Amino acid sequence: MNILTCDEPGVFTYGTDEKPALESGKAIIKIKRIGICGTDLHAYEGTQPYFNYPRVLGHELAGELVEADGAEGFSPGDLVTIIPYFNCGECVACKAGKPNCCAKISVFGVHEDGGMKEYITVPSSALVKKEGLTLDQLALAEPLAIGAHGVRRAGVNQGEFVLVMGAGPIGLGVMEFARIAGGKVIAMDINEDRLKFCRDVLGVEYTVNATEDFKAQIDEITGGSFAEVIIDATGSSRAIHNGFELLAHGGRYVLVGLQKGPIEFSHPEFHKRESTLMSSRNATRKDFDTVLTALRDKKVKAESYITHQVAFDQVKQDFATWLDPANKVIKAMVNL
Repeated sequence: MNILTCDEPGVFTYGTDEKPALESGKAIIKIKRIGICGTDLHAYEGTQPYFNYPRVLGHELAGELVEADGAEGFSPGDLVTIIPYFNCGECVACKAGKPNCCAKISVFGVHEDGGMKEYITVPSSALVKKEGLTLDQLALAEPLAIGAHGVRRAGVNQGEFVLVMGAGPIGLGVMEFARIAGGKVIAMDINEDRLKFCRDVLGVEYTVNATEDFKAQIDEITGGSFAEVIIDATGSSRAIHNGFELLAHGGRYVLVGLQKGPIEFSHPEFHKRESTLMSSRNATRKDFDTVLTALRDKKVKAESYITHQVAFDQVKQDFATWLDPANKVIKAMVNL
């Protein structure tokens, strides 16, 4: 089978490998779609934390189930996606029902080789499906689930202002599920094309360009109270630090984006607001179920995120272009 490996930052190599054989408790999937996510782009740039090379990228996946052991409710030929966060089941987080932050987690395409190949083998417990969904929709379930998990962590209430920093695919998913939860969404980004997408496609009422006086704009939008919920989906140190100035008294600040350095803020300012700061990592099966149901019920039209479609044999030549804002990439989708 064909396979694409990121040997080091900026370097891809096509090769071949043996088709996997069925193992106990495992499933084999013929890959049909690979969504390109921020993790893949950062790995290519050499800026992704917790990363080693060489690595086969790809964890936003959809395909056809070939065969499986121990996959009750699944049959060969089913269109499936996967929960790509493989957990130990025994650590304190797993026992607490938080396998998304397992102490020994292995993320497909990050900690171990992922889905940029014709066939993959994964634990049968990772399989997910929902009747009536397309391959494109299934491949978009994982990034949307990250957004849904962040919104669930925030506990968004009806009528609250929710400032979403970052209008990439993860941020767009956050906006969608914040809207579904009843929040009044404010999208903030430095890319005016993405803010236009938020307005025109997602119907976001409030957009703020972070290259301008964003604090004054958010002050005006919220009537001086600022945002009850802030969710960062940028992974930018500057954006994350700026966010502390935009939080309402009693507000919650959720970090979905990840940056390498420390976070610093004024303790008195944070304390007087009785602020809550939390991280949001990956997603759970509950979040995947939420997303797949929303896709089925057309509450989220995620296919509109796909701006670039390429064949598998084009990935090496096109990948670097997806990093250029001038190409207006929101989601690139690889077809096999």
